[in-house]
Amino acid sequence: MYFTDRGLEELADRRGGEQVTLAWLADQLQAFVDQNPDFEVPIERLATWLARGGTDDVDDD
Repeated sequence: MYFTDRGLEELADRRGGEQVTLAWLADQLQAFVDQNPDFEVPIERLATWLARGGTDDVDDD
């Protein structure tokens, strides 16, 4: 088990039954970065990855 799995498991256990919007998630991620600016780059990478449907490909449409 990776160390990060514990946080992911806690998230699933505590909030797994909830439904959220992507706007809510973006707000939560922004609040996290505001409080933890050292994590700005990885959070931006995660947000971009999620926005692109789980790929790193740039959509040129």
